[in-house]
Amino acid sequence: MILDSLDNVKHYRSLNERIKKGFEFLEEIDFETIEAGKYNVDGDDIFAIVSEYNTKEHPDAKPEAHERYLDIQYIVKGEEYIGYAPLEDQEVMVPYNVEKDVVFYHSELSLMKMSEGMFALFFPTDVHAPNMKIEESKPVKKVVVKILV
Repeated sequence: MILDSLDNVKHYRSLNERIKKGFEFLEEIDFETIEAGKYNVDGDDIFAIVSEYNTKEHPDAKPEAHERYLDIQYIVKGEEYIGYAPLEDQEVMVPYNVEKDVVFYHSELSLMKMSEGMFALFFPTDVHAPNMKIEESKPVKKVVVKILV
């Protein structure tokens, strides 16, 4: 897991070519004006989901992980807590759904505050629970870039 500002993306481009393309997409698009929806970056290898929502209560955020894709979660507007835990020794709550590439866990999480301009990069070995309110529920605009591993 990596948590940082998009201003520091130069440090992460060399991880691999797909991650580099994902970050280039985040740098090139004006997300202030783009509508919510799914956007093709490189076929099924890289795509982005733009969403707008209100942050939720912590118990409503379900810890999840993915096997086929890693996530770059980027905050365009607003702020939220996102929970994190390493995958090892986690108890499965809902088994892996191949179609949706997600498995849910019972997990104790460390909370990280994400603000505008920040991103979190979650690998398949990272359990994460996004969209949690900080003090009260507030609107957030977020981009999740899904990158095939």
